[in-house]
Amino acid sequence: MGCRQTGPRSVLLRVVLADAGTGTPVLVVDERRRMPGRGAWLHPDQRCLELAVKRRAFGRALRDPGPWGTEDVARAVARATEQDQPQHSTTVPGTDPGADRRQGSGLEADGDPMSTHR
Repeated sequence: MGCRQTGPRSVLLRVVLADAGTGTPVLVVDERRRMPGRGAWLHPDQRCLELAVKRRAFGRALRDPGPWGTEDVARAVARATEQDQPQHSTTVPGTDPGADRRQGSGLEADGDPMSTHR
């Protein structure tokens, strides 16, 4: 939505307007993609969210001029971004306990015992 690119719905976040209990609607992420009402689809990317806010794309997609808070959507985007990034290893390079055992194991250069590449 913000970047105007399409993608599979399994990758996108569905954003809907919901009542916050205060009588004012807020933007929330529909995790199960089942909430009633109009939805807007957004890539789970911080840049896409920023573009959607800048272009006022939520207002057009949801047919509500707003204003509403985007805090819930920003948290969901941050969570999705954290999940996509590779986890950092807690072992220090060169201190792997199995490294000595593998060093003289006869593995080929690429580490695959059945490889024919040298």
